[in-house]
Amino acid sequence: MRDDERVAAARNNAEWCDIVCGSHGLPGRTDADAWSVPRRSPQWYPDAVTLRPGVDAEALLARLDAGPGATVKDSFADLDLSGYGFRVLFDAQWIQRQPAAPPADAPLDRVSTPDDLASWAEAHGGGALFRPALLADPRVLVLARHDDRGELTGGAVLSGDGPYGVSNLFTRTGTAHDVWRAVCATVPDAPLVGYETTQDLSPALRAGFTTTGPLRVWSHG
Repeated sequence: MRDDERVAAARNNAEWCDIVCGSHGLPGRTDADAWSVPRRSPQWYPDAVTLRPGVDAEALLARLDAGPGATVKDSFADLDLSGYGFRVLFDAQWIQRQPAAPPADAPLDRVSTPDDLASWAEAHGGGALFRPALLADPRVLVLARHDDRGELTGGAVLSGDGPYGVSNLFTRTGTAHDVWRAVCATVPDAPLVGYETTQDLSPALRAGFTTTGPLRVWSHG
């Protein structure tokens, strides 16, 4: 297991979760053990992300509203929350890509206006999750892929300042592999991290990413 690489990926992901929650007026707490929010996070986002192996489960759950609907990203897949009313929502793999020669694909376009962000969010399916405050955060790049007619066909988010975290990757036409390659072409000199579930892992691996270890997401109820 490559715990040092998973720690970097987990910290990047926790930062992104904190940015999203902050854009919804929900400040988070970060320490050596975890990032967490005291009340329910926005849809699709966890209420806590562990930042090291061996975090105490009871101490972690005491930091959040651990009732029905709560979710915990167990970054090292080493917690057992089944005794607290949680079940495994899904398992996934952390992934990373070191700087490399860029693929021949065209880079993605930066989304820079609230109107463009609204169009991007509609295509993504996230709707009101993505708020204009994200565009003003220097740690965030919202990226779009367009076809020859200028139609939005896919996109992704990059967050952080080293490594960049890749999240919210989607495609409306073509394949996810095309978008992964376009992400790599957009920031060829930067290390990239992220995570994918088993069914979505192959396109990232084909684009040059490698796995660094498992994570698990738990859900209450």
